[in-house]
Amino acid sequence: MSDSMVVAEEKRIFFHEGAFSVKTLETESEWCQAYRLRHRVFAERLKWVPERPDRLEADMYDAWSTSIGVFTADSILLGLVRMTHAPVPFMLESEFSACLTGTHPIRKELDTAEITRLAVDPHVADRTVSTRVMQAAIKGAYLWCVANDVRYTYIVVEERLLRGLRLMGWPCQSLGAPVSLPPAQAVSVAALIDLETFRLNASAKRPEVLKWYSTAETVSTGASRCDSPVRASASEVGDVQYEAA
Repeated sequence: MSDSMVVAEEKRIFFHEGAFSVKTLETESEWCQAYRLRHRVFAERLKWVPERPDRLEADMYDAWSTSIGVFTADSILLGLVRMTHAPVPFMLESEFSACLTGTHPIRKELDTAEITRLAVDPHVADRTVSTRVMQAAIKGAYLWCVANDVRYTYIVVEERLLRGLRLMGWPCQSLGAPVSLPPAQAVSVAALIDLETFRLNASAKRPEVLKWYSTAETVSTGASRCDSPVRASASEVGDVQYEAA
């Protein structure tokens, strides 16, 4: 990234989703948990990046991105998502450029961001809990986009997760045919999500989903409020430990 490129100060988010708290990562402890979780998912499980002796997965994109975590009441990180706000470099422009099999020009306006490092802890054995963590992370990404005036988001995911995101209400427009990405040869696809299209469609067809995505509880309501109206079961989303780039 050139010295002339200025990274804008991003607005932080914090809210409760049932038994979880969802927040922008800030402390050293939170970041250490995030790097360990990313290593478990992207190095040890998916083999998308090499394993490291320190068991911490980090890259240069962390320097200009915002990460959002899903935590238990005991401050244990169960899920996370990373948001990279244009005009800084995206992974889609380099590591995942093979997914752009068409002629789509990558948007770099300030209303655009890239979603990466979307993951759920593989140690969460209960698939219903895993799905709820995934939903909380996606809701966190949405509310971050709202707070930071982002309309368009890019994402590179495995095909099965793309189907799950669509079932969760996100209008993912594929940008090319699925491709096998080295080194794990995971069949993945790049997609563009227009959040204004999501809001228009949801307000007309699934207003309860739009209300859920748009509502952020700043006071914990406990596990009894953990259910969301997003109708994507664990089997529909797939193994949610295996997530987006």
